[in-house]
Amino acid sequence: MSREEKISVRRQCELLDISHSLFYYLPKGEPEENLRIMREIDRLHMEDATAGSRRMRNYLWRRGWPKIGRGRVKRLMRLIGIETVYPRKHTTIPGGPSGIYPYRLRGLKIDRPNQVWCADITYIPMAKGFMYLFAVMDWHSRKVLAWELSNTLDTGFCL
Repeated sequence: MSREEKISVRRQCELLDISHSLFYYLPKGEPEENLRIMREIDRLHMEDATAGSRRMRNYLWRRGWPKIGRGRVKRLMRLIGIETVYPRKHTTIPGGPSGIYPYRLRGLKIDRPNQVWCADITYIPMAKGFMYLFAVMDWHSRKVLAWELSNTLDTGFCL
């Protein structure tokens, strides 16, 4: 095929077996009101981590958000990754079939760089949504060895 011959968008979508409207789709972010509600939910969760969607909705009502419903609160909590802290059912047995793995750093004196690293993923509230920060640090020097930001928490970013 020469440079002048191009495959139309419709034909490319047929070859990939996707709708051509999907080709033009641009995801919309959350409305500004939802972002304000998510910031408030995050603040309230720091005060009371045991509040589920019902109690969180009541907290929001008391803070001047009268139109918000439980389903919306539940969706926004799930979107920002907030889970209620409560005692869960004991469905797993400590040790189980794989055993208990020992904590190998107990008693270890960390006295040189590159001896022990740690990694963490956290979310950062932004003006128009959230970003996820992944960082690798050296325990001895407390320096960040590598980091990456992403607007999604997909598998490729985590790996």
